[in-house]
Amino acid sequence: MIRIFLALLLTTTIFASYVDRFRWNNGETYLVFLQKHKLPIRPLYYNLDKDDQRLTEEMRAGVHYQILKNSAGEILQLLLPLNDELQIHIYREKGVYKFEAIPIISTTKTEAFATKIVSSPNYTILKKTGSHKLVQIFTANFRHSLNFKNDIRNGDNLVMIYEQKYRLGQPFSMPILDAAMIEMHHKNHYIYLNDDKRYYDEKGHEVEGFLLARPVKGGRISSYFTKHRWHPILHKWTAHLGIDYAVVRGTPIHAAGSGTISWAARMGTYGNLVKIRHADGYETRYAHMKAFRRGIHRGVHVKKGQIIGYVGTTGRSTGPHLHFELRKHGRAINPLHVVQITTKKLKGKKYKAFLRLKKKYDEKIDFYLKNQTPFIKPVKFVDECPLKS
Repeated sequence: MIRIFLALLLTTTIFASYVDRFRWNNGETYLVFLQKHKLPIRPLYYNLDKDDQRLTEEMRAGVHYQILKNSAGEILQLLLPLNDELQIHIYREKGVYKFEAIPIISTTKTEAFATKIVSSPNYTILKKTGSHKLVQIFTANFRHSLNFKNDIRNGDNLVMIYEQKYRLGQPFSMPILDAAMIEMHHKNHYIYLNDDKRYYDEKGHEVEGFLLARPVKGGRISSYFTKHRWHPILHKWTAHLGIDYAVVRGTPIHAAGSGTISWAARMGTYGNLVKIRHADGYETRYAHMKAFRRGIHRGVHVKKGQIIGYVGTTGRSTGPHLHFELRKHGRAINPLHVVQITTKKLKGKKYKAFLRLKKKYDEKIDFYLKNQTPFIKPVKFVDECPLKS
């Protein structure tokens, strides 16, 4: 079914069918969307299981979505991107509308630019690229180690190397910073995304941030963050919006950062769940707990590293583990892509491997600096009137 839709989408029109493209409105919910387009709510929401219902809450403002209609204006299929890997596919089959979550077909490009700083790094990146997302990933990864307010001068150099995903020819999703350099007081400061998906400076020291490296000690990662995976039990595409740490039942769980508890109770497939609100719109979630520590309840302020509960297997769980989530303004993000706090310094073989990666990026940064490689703006998305066949 998805292949049929994509074929129609690429050719824009076949047999008088055509594709309309829209942006998701700010504040619009999935249920309001269904009502607006006169789509049946019961089979497309109320009859869904809890996991699929939760997926529909992931729709966000500004995302482009596509609707395939016939010549009479009736909806045949539509694609609603939830994130950079998973999308909702609604289609009509034998007169009945059906719902499924499917992977997004996308490409990833490595992009880069170099520029001279004017006023501040934030202002310069935004002026050169027009991208608030590039501003965000740059400042988020340097903010705890450099003083942009007092140590920046006009004319200092700045370089960014990052990965950007494209869907149907248009950039989407949050870019991932691979490496960056900023000049301050005639000295270049670097940051690199290592093969372990953590950021390090030029000396191999992990960059500091506000979160603990791990909320449990001694555990191994049994399931990584992914926005689409084939669920072995449910037998369908779904998202795993966190990291699972397999550890012994009863292992203490530590608050990854200081904040205020907003939830400490049972919640559906999460089982026993604790939510903690942090600064800057961040929230952490700790699921499948065996029990909460005494005194842990809504409204309590906790400090980074404080024990909040114990590992268990409540909710939808096949064994004792901690399901750990990180969200910003309600959107799930990969905890491993957020700068972690630690005194870790790479050593031995890992340090040698890092030096090889660093050399590769340093050569690229020098090239972009020498050529003052400009930022190339993507072609703006323009809605086209459908062609009738």
